[in-house]
Amino acid sequence: MLKPDPHLNFTPVHRGYPYQVDALEAVRSLEYSALFHEQGLGKTKIGIDLALTWLAANELDCIMIVTKRALVENWRQELDSHTNLAPRILTQDRSGNFNILNSPARLILAHFEVVRTEKERLRLFLATRRVGIVIDEAQKIKNPDAALTRAFHELRDGFRKRVIMTGTPVANRPEDIWSQIFFLDGGDALGEDFDAFRTGLTLDNDLYRSDTRQKELSEGLAAVFDRIRSFSVRETKLTAGIELPDKTVRTLAIQMEPLQGKLYADYRDRAKAEIMRDDRQIVDDAEAVLKRLLRLVQVASNPMLVDDDYRILPGKFPELLRLVRDASDDGGKIIVWTSFVENAEWLGRSLADYGAVVVHGALDMDTRNAAVAAFKSDPDTEVLVATPGAAKEGLTLTVANQAVFYDRSFSLDDYLQAQDRIHRISQTRDCIIWNLVCENTVDEWVDRLLGAKRLAAQLMQSDISREEYDRSADYEFGRMVAEILSAAEVP
Repeated sequence: MLKPDPHLNFTPVHRGYPYQVDALEAVRSLEYSALFHEQGLGKTKIGIDLALTWLAANELDCIMIVTKRALVENWRQELDSHTNLAPRILTQDRSGNFNILNSPARLILAHFEVVRTEKERLRLFLATRRVGIVIDEAQKIKNPDAALTRAFHELRDGFRKRVIMTGTPVANRPEDIWSQIFFLDGGDALGEDFDAFRTGLTLDNDLYRSDTRQKELSEGLAAVFDRIRSFSVRETKLTAGIELPDKTVRTLAIQMEPLQGKLYADYRDRAKAEIMRDDRQIVDDAEAVLKRLLRLVQVASNPMLVDDDYRILPGKFPELLRLVRDASDDGGKIIVWTSFVENAEWLGRSLADYGAVVVHGALDMDTRNAAVAAFKSDPDTEVLVATPGAAKEGLTLTVANQAVFYDRSFSLDDYLQAQDRIHRISQTRDCIIWNLVCENTVDEWVDRLLGAKRLAAQLMQSDISREEYDRSADYEFGRMVAEILSAAEVP
């Protein structure tokens, strides 16, 4: 135990919004808690104030904040803005980490991989200090079989207080929430058996065939939040009373360019051979199907991703160019999202006349940060092209009020987090989300699947009632797989 230091000031620099203060009061005395506030509601501020409260009360010696590598600098800046303390930062420098873990540090900032690589050293550290942990973007530990997740589960008991924070606890599938909650309570709320928990909660392509299974899914989803309600806090922009500008989601139907259509038909036939047999679907898991349809997603987006000889503008690009031109003519900025690094590079070059900058996972952090800074501050930089994996979290990009999804993966987390880069506190204009969808292609299935995942997440998070869910639930994405693969011809 560290002795109190009268020279340290644990008073927050700024007071939070009322809903942030309410969340703090709801969980400050708990051993573990989950902050599931919707994206854009300032969970970072709640986590910081919670850490300061524990330190001021001398309940803990040190708070460890864990986030994604790309967000460490963002957290450092937030701590600088909201506290009078400077965090010590764990990195891959093991010598430097040794010094930090043997210092009287009150705030320690680290990314997820450091926890895994320094697991044994952290185990010793936890045995000698009263340490609390705040895990930001906790969906990172959603896979219970991953080595990273196992490291957190093994260290769980060493943390005197544990908090997870994410706006998308059901990041992609209903079962994603189990591992995050297990880190908090060791299985008390959702059980110790992951396979048992997820039974009946899977959104697979066969659901449309069985009313009984649909009812079981609805019942199972509705029951989850009640089991974690005692230690969870969830606010949406609506329930928090935040008056944000409107957000409108619009889908634009696109016709593929003729050669693109022919390439699509060829790859569709190959996919059909893997997924269908005798016109019956032999691969049932929705995500397993989509992985086999990845080439179709790429061809519908940009055939250059699969064919080096393709040199024609794909069907979506003229519509994208129109949206970018309209935004520029209105004096605004716009974000273009794509799931593919090569596409991001190509789109950046193709939109160079609008000062486009690019952010994706193959770029180093300095390059990404410079691109974001230019987009925010340079009036000649009107377009940001980004992959969700590199820019969907921790960034406030309200300098733009329009975002275009040139293509989408099956990840609900990617889709929702990317949307909310523009629709968050500090936005002053109405926001428009554009989805570019090629007709009679896998794009339509992805659109329907994401809608089903979104609805399931809302029910599991208690954002909607079971009655609302049952009225809106749509399981036709399963039937659509067969229809898309058996299409006679793609225009």
